[in-house]
Amino acid sequence: MHRLASACLTLLTLGGSALSQGVTTYPFDGSFEDATFAVESAIVDKGLVIDYRSHVGAMLNRTGADVGSAVTIYDNADVFLFCSAVLSRKVMEADPLNIAHCPYGIFVTDKAGQVAIGYRHMPEGAMQEVQALLDTIAREASGE
Repeated sequence: MHRLASACLTLLTLGGSALSQGVTTYPFDGSFEDATFAVESAIVDKGLVIDYRSHVGAMLNRTGADVGSAVTIYDNADVFLFCSAVLSRKVMEADPLNIAHCPYGIFVTDKAGQVAIGYRHMPEGAMQEVQALLDTIAREASGE
């Protein structure tokens, strides 16, 4: 399937909410496990260190009944959190309140076999350099 058509399908699968929430996603042609490995590798290949891998999907699945919901949001979903000493210093020297956007995150989701890799958008200005890094990592990991 053509990448653009596949990306549109991913957005439709997410209910179109990705665009309204300032999120970019890329479809991944493979398993969730392969996608998480690709994201981890893409981050490490940039010389960055993953601070934390949040298992959001497992938490949502585990706590659904506790909060009165039977809805399965994702079959799997993880968020990789990391920083770049070089970029973080640069954007925080431009505006110390850019600390609010650190650490940076790339997520991998699997919903009914539709695997996607994405990130949330950063504000205009100095943070666009971070967004460019996130996009590079997400594209590399997705095979885009």
